[in-house]
Amino acid sequence: MTGPPEPSKTVIGWKERVTLPEWGVEGIVAKADTGARTGAIDVASIEERPGGRVRFGLVLARASRGGDGAEVRTIETAVTRRSRVRSSFGASHDRLFVETEVRLGGLSKRIELGLVCRKNMLCRMLLGRAALAPEFIVDPARRRTLGRGRRGRREEKA
Repeated sequence: MTGPPEPSKTVIGWKERVTLPEWGVEGIVAKADTGARTGAIDVASIEERPGGRVRFGLVLARASRGGDGAEVRTIETAVTRRSRVRSSFGASHDRLFVETEVRLGGLSKRIELGLVCRKNMLCRMLLGRAALAPEFIVDPARRRTLGRGRRGRREEKA
């Protein structure tokens, strides 16, 4: 007996450019990581605010060697949860999570992102299984399967 056909899935590479429209960010480089459950985004600072909110400095681009500093945008939003997580290096620590919309390959969906310093990481953002499933399949041998994408930092408002 056969079931209904599986919905079509979009093949993406291990590295893609994504848009975060609620935060006015376009073209941030994200690593697709099926070994991670949740996603993460690079922040330079975190300030908890009253009413279950957080203000953070979202790092759009890190300074190159010898550069003057990172390109940072201040974002304020609601905290969705606080959780103890284990980093890829094995260290456990508390992390704040927020929710936002992500656009990738013509698809938009709400995802949860942990706020963390990723200054020593290749990509400013990490997309874990929860953000990728069920719409995407990751081909680890490829990158930017959806095109190079705009490198701009802001969406143009019409």
